[in-house]
Amino acid sequence: MLRPWTLQFQLRHQSQTPLYLQVVQSLIEEIRRGRIGAGTVLPGTRTLSEQLSVSRKTIISAYDELVAQGWAMSDSTRGTFIAPNLPSLPRWTNATTSMASSPLVGGSFSWRKTPEVIPWVERSENYLVFDDGTPDPRLAPVEIIARTYRRALVRTARRSELGYGDPRGIFALRQAISTMLNSERGLATTANNICLTRGSQMALYLCATLLARPGDYVAIEKLTYPPARTAFARTGAHIVTINVDDGGIVLDDLEHVCEQHPIKVLYLTPHHHFPTTVSLRPERRLRLLELLKRKGIVVVEDDYDHEFHFDHQPLLPLASASLDHTVYIGSLSKLISPSLRIGYLVSSTGFVDDIANEIMLIDRQGSPTMETAVAELMGEHISSYARKVHGIYKRRRDHFAEILTNVLGDRLIFDIPAGGLAFWARFREPVCLPELVERAYQERLKILPSNNFYSDGEPPKGIRLGYASMDEKELTEAVNRFDRAFARGRGSP
Repeated sequence: MLRPWTLQFQLRHQSQTPLYLQVVQSLIEEIRRGRIGAGTVLPGTRTLSEQLSVSRKTIISAYDELVAQGWAMSDSTRGTFIAPNLPSLPRWTNATTSMASSPLVGGSFSWRKTPEVIPWVERSENYLVFDDGTPDPRLAPVEIIARTYRRALVRTARRSELGYGDPRGIFALRQAISTMLNSERGLATTANNICLTRGSQMALYLCATLLARPGDYVAIEKLTYPPARTAFARTGAHIVTINVDDGGIVLDDLEHVCEQHPIKVLYLTPHHHFPTTVSLRPERRLRLLELLKRKGIVVVEDDYDHEFHFDHQPLLPLASASLDHTVYIGSLSKLISPSLRIGYLVSSTGFVDDIANEIMLIDRQGSPTMETAVAELMGEHISSYARKVHGIYKRRRDHFAEILTNVLGDRLIFDIPAGGLAFWARFREPVCLPELVERAYQERLKILPSNNFYSDGEPPKGIRLGYASMDEKELTEAVNRFDRAFARGRGSP
């Protein structure tokens, strides 16, 4: 087992404290400092005795003492390692080594706090998760991706393309995305209208950084994607919220807000509104486009899961009308796998060039090799995979709707979404959401209540139930667990 580090402490041979206890104290101090974490394998006794110029017997005695005190564990095959459950660590009183001033715990400097705004529930063994609508990573074409990536790596190496390149991303993938957007979503783009990002989240953050300044007014939907709200708010912009109903954003509210404030940017998810999944009605789209043009408002259109629409042809993006006052954000991560961090931003060439300049300050560029591989996948492989998972997710949606109706139809109100990978459900009776979340957890089920998504005022009592990452058997079990949690978690709102 590799131990690629050395312990940096000195022993005082003239001290009255035995050497083995000095080793014990020094190791405990290293643990308190955070330099040695739980589970860390300690150097072998012979190695450490040579490093510290003491007998091996001294180190063996020190390790035995650490084990006796509960700081370490000994294994005949693995060696001695720091215990997974450490004794309590009292706060140090020494001013030079206090926990309060440790760089691993705090610091003598201040920084801007970043709130936890992305709705996320960790997957863990024996738990089922109603996420916010993520694909099933088990369906990802891993073998095809691996073969394509290997070919791309060899090809980029032969072409000496493993160095720095265009911060907008490789031309081949931008061209492939441009072709897809023009043929399938009605946009009029070239590769120069597109900048690749590490997921749509990065594109959203970059948009907020460049579009909003302190004192500007940004409009968002009251129920919305939390990172969008936070990304714009941290620029110093004023956030104003607009109501959403079953037809999408309420334009009367938006017009009223525009009369009160000089709105500069509007962020929305018109195709499958996040989190309610409703689509912006066609007649509202025309009126919205006219309002945006008349007021000179830039719209940031987050089309996060355009590929998943089941009941009819997907509505064309707002960006299909014009890119003059539009920034369009999309992603390939939802289609293939969230771990494949390929998002894209589409707008005028001038704005895309400035986005690229901003990327140069952040991470310089993405992965040319991965982008080359995805460009190859954008051909027949992606189309074939998209058709396959489209059918799977539709079957899961229909099964989920059936089981949800049969088990919880008397407790929940919901519409079967025409697209997207999640349901939006409301309660027929008042519930205590925090208690319900806790009861669900006790049933080994994790859920996301609506307070994660609301921007202003009292959140509606609803839950976004992502279904696509579970198969039919898992969905049935998840609904049954939710039923038990609901029955146990009733309370006042």
